Parts: sequence; structure tokens; C-alpha cells
Amino acid sequence: MSTAEKNLRALGLSLPQVAAPLAAYVPAVQSGRYIHTSGQLPLVDGALPLTGKVGAEVTPDQAKELARTCVLNALAAVKQLAGELDRIAGVVKVVGYVASAPDFTGQPAVINGASELLGEVLGGRGIHARSAVGVAVLPLNAPVEVEIQVELSD
Repeated sequence: MSTAEKNLRALGLSLPQVAAPLAAYVPAVQSGRYIHTSGQLPLVDGALPLTGKVGAEVTPDQAKELARTCVLNALAAVKQLAGELDRIAGVVKVVGYVASAPDFTGQPAVINGASELLGEVLGGRGIHARSAVGVAVLPLNAPVEVEIQVELSD
């Protein structure tokens, strides 16, 4: 078991099965030493635990937890291609989308859920550049969607 997966286990977490695409795309692609994931919704066993806009039907704390779930799904997609999470030399970029009520401006705090989990699992290799974007709506009325790009070691 990789160090990253031991860290997941210590947190009481495990990687899920890779989520099936909702349309004409794949969960992740590798280009050279980089893996780029598609946007990952916070699906748990194929379903969204919560739907709606953050700041209305979904609280910021709930959305932050959902962002963690998105990262678990993204890491599962990365592992499917890389074979081992410990091949991740570093997380290059995280982009988080938050379906936001019109007056909600806490997108960065929501996407901290994703960023913090990457740090807990990967240590210094989880430090990354990031964007946190508020949007009107996401697929399936999901509150959060996260995509990551990682660089692999040789």
C-alpha cells in the first residue's frame, strides 16, 4: 500500500471506484508526465449526497466536505492511470467550481476542502496553484465540481 493510501486510511477514507462519465469524455487523460482529470462531482456510490446552490440549499461547510469527496474521486481517476498514488510528484493545479447562490462569495473556503485533503494525503506534494470559481449551475445540480492536474515521477 502506498504512503498516500496509508494517509487516506489514517483519515478513515479510501478511494472509491472511478466515477462513470456522464457524457462523451473520460475521467482522466495522461499526457507525458501529466494527468489531467475531468471535472469530478461529489458522487458517492453513483449518486450526489446533496444538490443545490451553496449559500442557499447547501451550507458552506457541507460544500467544503463535498469538495473533499470530489478530490477522492479525482485521485481515484489518477490512480487508474498512474497505477500508484505515490507516483504523483506534485499536484500542479486545482480548479474548483461552486454552484453559488447570487450573494455567495465564499468559493475559496469551499474549495479549501479539496486543497486541504490533497495536503493531508500527499504532504508537500499536494501544494498547488488553484482557482475557485462561482457558477450558476453544475451538472446534476451538484453544489461542487473539482478537477486536478498532477505531475508524475518517472
